[in-house]
Amino acid sequence: MINPAFDAGELRSLLDGRWASVREEVRDSLSENDLGNADDLDTESHRARTLEQLRLLAKSGVPGLGFPVAHGGSGDQGGSVVSLEMLCGNLSLMVKAGVQWGLFGGAVVALGTEHHHERYLRDIMSAELPGCFAMTETGHGSDVQSLGTTATYDPATREFVVHTPHEAARKEYIGNAARDGRVAVVFAQLITAGQSHGVHALLVPIRDGSGHPCEGVRIEDCGRKAGLNGVDNGRIYFDQVRVPRENLLNRYGDVAEDGTYSSPIDSQGKRFFTMLGTLVRGRISVAGTSGAAAKLALEIALRYADARRQFDRPGAGEEVVVLDYLAHQRRLLPALAKSYALHFAQEELVQALDEVGRGDDERAQRELESRAAGLKAVTTWHATHTIQTCREACGGAGYLTENQLAGLKADTDVFTTFEGDNTVLLQLVAKGLLTDYKDQFHGIGTLGLAKFVADQFVGAVIERSAAHSIVQRIIDASNKDDILDRGWQLKLFDDREAHVLDGLGRRLRRASKDNAFEVFNNAQDHVLRAARVHIDRLVLEAFVAAVDRCQDPRNAEILDKLCDLYALSTIEEDKAWFLEHERISPRRAKSVTQAVNALCGELRPHALDLVEAFGTPRQWLTAPIATGAETSRQHAQCAHDKANPLP
Repeated sequence: MINPAFDAGELRSLLDGRWASVREEVRDSLSENDLGNADDLDTESHRARTLEQLRLLAKSGVPGLGFPVAHGGSGDQGGSVVSLEMLCGNLSLMVKAGVQWGLFGGAVVALGTEHHHERYLRDIMSAELPGCFAMTETGHGSDVQSLGTTATYDPATREFVVHTPHEAARKEYIGNAARDGRVAVVFAQLITAGQSHGVHALLVPIRDGSGHPCEGVRIEDCGRKAGLNGVDNGRIYFDQVRVPRENLLNRYGDVAEDGTYSSPIDSQGKRFFTMLGTLVRGRISVAGTSGAAAKLALEIALRYADARRQFDRPGAGEEVVVLDYLAHQRRLLPALAKSYALHFAQEELVQALDEVGRGDDERAQRELESRAAGLKAVTTWHATHTIQTCREACGGAGYLTENQLAGLKADTDVFTTFEGDNTVLLQLVAKGLLTDYKDQFHGIGTLGLAKFVADQFVGAVIERSAAHSIVQRIIDASNKDDILDRGWQLKLFDDREAHVLDGLGRRLRRASKDNAFEVFNNAQDHVLRAARVHIDRLVLEAFVAAVDRCQDPRNAEILDKLCDLYALSTIEEDKAWFLEHERISPRRAKSVTQAVNALCGELRPHALDLVEAFGTPRQWLTAPIATGAETSRQHAQCAHDKANPLP
């Protein structure tokens, strides 16, 4: 059994990690300002309130974390990501802040040069210059290289002419566009002297000082959405809009007055991926905030489950606390363990962002992009599943707006598709695994990828004798404690990844010039599985590393149990694969399920301490079923009904 005296406060310190001071700063700011959710307002009022809250947040100084020191910021990209994560209780504010400071401001920092920084950054940080990030188009969301908007240079006037050539090229779902944005970072095909140089970004004014659309700019409101209605998403059309040459964000590509194009990166494909890679912070922020929303949902559901009673226990004289039922533990506690696992994986990712941002290591940058893509996909899917599970676990109470879960569900649903569609992101992860992201393979196309993958895997098939020994070690294990052996769990995850990659490589070897698309398309299921199992391994390794660095033996013990629950519940979910590929025996499969049940029972008494250790700001926990108000009312009513039965 777990030591009942583990220190939840000390565990919170471990979870707060390297950016503990940032987390405390945001908690303090939330206690000093009214930044609460405004979902009860009509659309216009909600948008106005969110803008007001954005400006309150700007005054706190927190948004400056990710901006350069030379322009009034702190130069702390990791702290910037963590600060957004702490806004999980007001996701409209989080998204608007992410658009303003992460996407709009981040693009000016990453793609612009000193004169852009000097002119714009202070006004962006203060929210005096509300902006947009205009990348997505109606016809092209994931395929950014094929965007239709054009920016054609006119040497006679030294201006770029930004134009929407057809309906499918309109900018779509753009945050801050419908109401508040004054300038947009517009991604467009850069054309000089009749030659296209690929997608680049320009600063384009979209509203004047009075709030009216600029000449040649047409803006439409996307209208009500399923959630996030404090964010004013809109569509933008450009009709031959002229902007000065200096508005080109020219870190990676510049145009001289006479129209001559130059770039420090010769390859158009490499240049494109380098530009996009600098914007990875937004994707990492979405992953962190999704994880934080799932934590909030779990705290609501677990607090209610620890107070709500249903059905008499024979001889006990009172109804059973819902969380005492194994079925209820099964719904919530594996999700809690996974939230811990993803928390530590996110922490490693944010640290990598901070380290890569201070160096010039292309390989490290590509590994960061791949890991960010995978964790964003896995964490947003986890949030969607977990919040729905929590809603169901709270019954009808979970469906009431006041209990927050319905709002969390609506607001996080789009996270699975914005900042990168999850399915496309997993393909990016798989490509990184198969090609090792070598420079010459950017933009190589399906056939080139397939041929390279084939070359990589010829002669690199897993040694069958080694694989056989691992399989025998797994199948022959007869002691139940073996499945709680961390080495066994890690080997199982690692072996699954190696086997899936090996099989994918052999499938792609069949590609030729004539059938490349069909071969790759027919292997899509395999591609996505390769990415998923890779991320599973990384997440488990991050959890193991966190347990190892925990110095308090009481906290290490409970983290060890949570890590077991994460590993074994993941194995249980993919039990069919492990059985089909003889990585576990049927007897082992049953033992895994028994162990998951036992771990749920051991962790159940500590569930509330474990969710409180996340340190979610108390301002966000408003649900009556979580604060005790609703359950107290129900218990009082129940006692009254028993004492005063109907005639």
